[in-house]
Amino acid sequence: MDEKERYDTGMARRRKVLGNAWVDKANAGKTPFNSEFQDFITRYAWGEVWTRPHYDERTRRVLVIGTMLALDKWAEFRMHVRAALVEGGFTPDDIKEIIIQQAIYCGVPAANHAFKEAGEIIAELDKKG
Repeated sequence: MDEKERYDTGMARRRKVLGNAWVDKANAGKTPFNSEFQDFITRYAWGEVWTRPHYDERTRRVLVIGTMLALDKWAEFRMHVRAALVEGGFTPDDIKEIIIQQAIYCGVPAANHAFKEAGEIIAELDKKG
């Protein structure tokens, strides 16, 4: 696969996982400073890793949400929780179970904060729904 194909494949997967609105917002925020990075993550995170055949998309979503919780990367956690709920067919109970699982391995304070972050997203989506 050449770089253009990898980019196109990555962009398609990125849109499928995160939704068009989120990706359009990210693309609108490209600047001369960050555009190479945006292209890089589209090609490699989305076009290379997220398209590997071993794990299905749902499993990858669970892994990413749990990892973002573990690393205290709350903006990315929120983005992936929202995408899982809106684009990925996850329910609030699915998110709750990921957080409870991570509480054992990442600590109760991290899980407590994750419940706060995810709860805000769930409440926001309930208002829209």
